[in-house]
Amino acid sequence: MIDNLIHAALLMTTPVLLAALGGLINRTGGIVNIGLDSSMLVGALVGIILAANHGSWAIALVGAGLSGAVMGLAMSLVITRLDANEIIVGLGFNIVAAGLVRFFLKSNYEVAGTLRLPDVTRLPRWDIPVIEDIPILGAIFSGHDILTWAAWILVPVTVWFLKRTRGGLRLRAAGAGPKAARALGLDPLFTRDASTVFAGLMSGLAGAYLSIGVVGVFNEGITAGRGFIALAAFYFGRNRPVLTAVGALLFGFFDAFQIRLQGRGVPAELVQMLPYAMVIVILTLIAISAKRARGART
Repeated sequence: MIDNLIHAALLMTTPVLLAALGGLINRTGGIVNIGLDSSMLVGALVGIILAANHGSWAIALVGAGLSGAVMGLAMSLVITRLDANEIIVGLGFNIVAAGLVRFFLKSNYEVAGTLRLPDVTRLPRWDIPVIEDIPILGAIFSGHDILTWAAWILVPVTVWFLKRTRGGLRLRAAGAGPKAARALGLDPLFTRDASTVFAGLMSGLAGAYLSIGVVGVFNEGITAGRGFIALAAFYFGRNRPVLTAVGALLFGFFDAFQIRLQGRGVPAELVQMLPYAMVIVILTLIAISAKRARGART
């Protein structure tokens, strides 16, 4: 049972981790992206349609990523070029995306809520010989797909990018001091746009993971607020990729655990709120700890 729980937890961590890393880069660049959920939702829809029509999960991922990137670019331009409030814009994009998706489903497929398409090509999962038969290690390293591997590989890559590359330095400069960055000849608005496009790309892939990697169908509520959980994850990690991954993993564990509880007869209405309740508890404890630390310093 523990192997199944670990494996399921890693699967449920993947979409949150992908979106959280994108949001972390975006926040480092100076924009708090509340609209991650909108890119996830659009990516999930585009992904499953392409996977069904073209029979290729690779084409589905490319399309989902691009659709999320376009959403990110549109949102960023409204914020950086029109000086709109990033929180209001992010929430607005979430609402608009949900409405457009609902309209698209009714007008093109004559369905409401759930879209089931034939011949959906799912993300393949790869078993590693020998390791797959080892308890716990097999659950951790075997039976995963390309996006799960990519999400975890991106954690150290993001650390390296932020600390060791010129692009990471420019990103941090754009977020911390846009006026100083402009005085040095940098373009902070372009950097912020690029970071928001990246966040949209990652969220689009996260949405495609949900539709063609986990369930094989599309539902209007398929993201289940995971964009906001991703937001909580990089706040939990305080813009540190490793701690952000830990926050995403905690949610993945509780998400997998609540699914197991439903199978044991526990009322679904109660257990479905477990991962979200734990996120609130953890963030509250972090806030209390930070407040006490500030009080001790003063």
